[in-house]
Amino acid sequence: MLYWSVVFFVIAIIAAILGFGGVAAGAASIAQVLFFLFLVLFIVSLIVGLGRGSKRPLIP
Repeated sequence: MLYWSVVFFVIAIIAAILGFGGVAAGAASIAQVLFFLFLVLFIVSLIVGLGRGSKRPLIP
């Protein structure tokens, strides 16, 4: 998902350089949504991973 966010960001930059304002704005919006979605999923998976913890006893 982060890959697609970067792809749309690059498309937005190229479109802005070439003067396609509408395309650049659309691609930038998609990149922003995908980035924040990636960020939320990362944080959720991090919390779930920390919540599961280790099942090993501390003293063997």
